[in-house]
Amino acid sequence: MREVRLRPGLNILWAPDPAERGDQVGGDAGFIGHGSGKTLFCRLLRYCLGEDRFAADEQREGITHAFPKGIVGAEVVVDGVPWVVVRPIGMGWGHLAVRDGNLDEVVNGNQGVEGVEPFLDAIAETFRFEELAAVVPQDRPRDTWRLALAWLSRDQECRFDKLLDWRSADSQSGSAARSLSVPQLRDTLRALIGAIDPAEYALREEIARLEAEHAGAKQEAGRRVSEARRLQSSLSDELQLDPECLVPGPMAVEVLREAATARLDRLGEVEDGSDAAVTDLGALRSESYAARQRVEELQNRLSGVQARIPEIEALVARIRGEIPGASARARGAEHPVCPVCEVPVDLALADGCKLSHQLPDLEEMKRRLGQLQQDAERERQRLEQHREQERRIMLDLNPARERADKLHRRLRSTELMRDTRSEAWFRARRCVEDVERLDRLLAEHESVQSRADALQGEIESRRDRAGAFRDAQAGVFDVLSRTFDRIIRTVVGMNASGRVALEGKGLRASVVLGGERSTAAIDSLKVIAFDLAVMQMSVEGLTHLPAFLIHDSPREADLGLGVYHRLFHFVRDLEDGGDGASFQYIVTTTTSPPSALRMDPWLVETLGGAAEDRLLRRDL
Repeated sequence: MREVRLRPGLNILWAPDPAERGDQVGGDAGFIGHGSGKTLFCRLLRYCLGEDRFAADEQREGITHAFPKGIVGAEVVVDGVPWVVVRPIGMGWGHLAVRDGNLDEVVNGNQGVEGVEPFLDAIAETFRFEELAAVVPQDRPRDTWRLALAWLSRDQECRFDKLLDWRSADSQSGSAARSLSVPQLRDTLRALIGAIDPAEYALREEIARLEAEHAGAKQEAGRRVSEARRLQSSLSDELQLDPECLVPGPMAVEVLREAATARLDRLGEVEDGSDAAVTDLGALRSESYAARQRVEELQNRLSGVQARIPEIEALVARIRGEIPGASARARGAEHPVCPVCEVPVDLALADGCKLSHQLPDLEEMKRRLGQLQQDAERERQRLEQHREQERRIMLDLNPARERADKLHRRLRSTELMRDTRSEAWFRARRCVEDVERLDRLLAEHESVQSRADALQGEIESRRDRAGAFRDAQAGVFDVLSRTFDRIIRTVVGMNASGRVALEGKGLRASVVLGGERSTAAIDSLKVIAFDLAVMQMSVEGLTHLPAFLIHDSPREADLGLGVYHRLFHFVRDLEDGGDGASFQYIVTTTTSPPSALRMDPWLVETLGGAAEDRLLRRDL
């Protein structure tokens, strides 16, 4: 069990560095003040006030393992009503919120409404977060409180570097502040301090919408102008008109329309029957086709005849080659000689030759010779017939071929004439259509340009109204800037000054000391002073925020110790009566606070680097 009692006013949680401990703390000088649990303490406070996580994943796992039934609880007073909030850091409890409860009783009795939403809704209702719905990018008022909590308890990892740096990715807090853009964070801050009216925000949204429409209209008008210029230039080239003689706008359209219509009319006229051939193109194509078919027919016949002539010539030559032999054999048959002894047959018969009865058939040889002579004559006549056919076909083929070529050339010429006339007509027709398109483009450009001009007028009118809103809200920044300046003069010196201003679309805090200063220490001082200035405004009821602030180790290394101590004294002086203070400022520090404040009631807890001195009193 560790119990930390916090009070209205200044609350200091100190984890001294051994070199600064002195006799007040003692202990082993080998331990350092870092890692003692200061940031975990702030994270647990944030957890009780509604943030989803109390540590980074690795540390949370270590704590859950060390304290499987661990819990953290807080008593929180909201608009005079006490609430008890209990949340688990282990696995044995649920999330509880009890109105008008007692922390000890709730912890011992495990009683209360499941979930912390009623508690968060009470905070949202107290500070009227529903009025900011149009400005803050959150769905529910309780989520607006979580954004406000991110600002009121900045991550130490942000190093107090920028006014709008509230949560770091390194802290793994899961805060919605991580997902907002800088403009959204700026508008959220302005809404929380009352420096932006929801009506102004709605007006700005409307101006942004009108500006987007105006930009689109200007872009569309420019596109139509460019397209019209290109089309007009193309038409003037096509119609052979001097572009310098064309007045831009509707007057040029009339000149182009007249020229395009005149060209189309000229192409529609028939002069000297020159269109007859184009009109009879179908008949000419049929005649050319028939002529080509006739040529092909003659060529096929000629090829057949020419293919048979060599065959006939070879046959005639073969027959003629057989006739001399047949003739010789017939003549020999009239006075035969014995084929065995080569003795004339007559003599052999007289002497009684036994072989002379084997004489050739004279009649058969004469018949064979006559047949060969007839075949030779028949084939010769057939050869002559084929040669005559070849000659006649050649006589027909050449004129047919010439006629077919002539008709083909005429057909091509006629088709070219038709295509040329068709292309010219279509180009002329396209010119007429392009002129009409140009006329429409110019009319559309005029309409879009008129719309753009009207939008510009609406934008200017709404900007004037937005300026009136800004003037009305300027008083908030005047109060904030004066309070910021007073803090800077108090902690830095009367020769310094500070200023907070909304410049353009940014929020800027500046410190002037012999010129504007900008160092790491000064930048962190700006953030601390800015938060304290807003807390003072909250004390006076000028914001949608509680007068509550947590600063976890706000000192940068080169921030002067005197300046740092004067910040503590400044907050102490705001208490104005101890427990009667109307704010609560919780600060953790490793650097020693002023010696006058290292005691009750301001020093609420002292931590150390040794395990038993840490927040959870053990190593994880």
